[in-house]
Amino acid sequence: MKRMARRRLLIPVLIALAAALSTAAWFLHRSSQPMRLSLHFHAFVGPEPLVLDQIRYPNPGGDGQFKVRDFQLFLSNLRLVGDAGAWAETDSYHLARFDDAGDGYVIVLPDVPRRDYDRIEFGIGVDAAANRSIEARGDLDPNGRMAWSWDVGYKFVLFEGALVLGETQYPLVYHVGFDENYQLVSADLEPGLLKGRDARLDFRVDVRRLFEGSATVDMAALPNVKFDRADAALLARNYGDMVSRMAPDRSD
Repeated sequence: MKRMARRRLLIPVLIALAAALSTAAWFLHRSSQPMRLSLHFHAFVGPEPLVLDQIRYPNPGGDGQFKVRDFQLFLSNLRLVGDAGAWAETDSYHLARFDDAGDGYVIVLPDVPRRDYDRIEFGIGVDAAANRSIEARGDLDPNGRMAWSWDVGYKFVLFEGALVLGETQYPLVYHVGFDENYQLVSADLEPGLLKGRDARLDFRVDVRRLFEGSATVDMAALPNVKFDRADAALLARNYGDMVSRMAPDRSD
């Protein structure tokens, strides 16, 4: 009778232990599986979402209003960094184009190791080694529109539009892409955000920051930047702050 009583007591314990081990094994298996991380980049001009081909934005450094006809930039060398180590995307070169009214530009990283990352890092532009190469990697296309026609390398940021002063419309062309114009962006992540589930990060890309920052640009005085290193450096110092993390109020 005592043995039977002990067995009756032991069976629930064994069942509970088996369930605990099964749960632990499931969590261990899940933690070893990669996660899906999507990065969403939304274009703004100051506080307003970017609307193409409309004369509606004030000249940051002078009179008149401007419109944006085309806006593109390279985002490269995506890395996630934490105390447990870093993860970097292979051939990480993305051409972010903002040419429609959809949900901005999206990068999907399908196989990110699940860790407690502290921050995300990436560059605006193309690193020097890739910028001097004619090898096609990621979105880099040495025969594409974002490649210079006069030299090996790429336009890191392309902005084209027009400035209206009175009744006159002046073309605006800003193509920036010397090696020294490469800018790094770093954004902090909430603890545990990327450790246990698929996730989404949203970023604001403020076009106005091209012309406001360490220096304020009067578009009428500087309507064109292509080949001058000093003018390109001025815009590059500004666009180092062009991309910033948005509040995490949405998720997949």
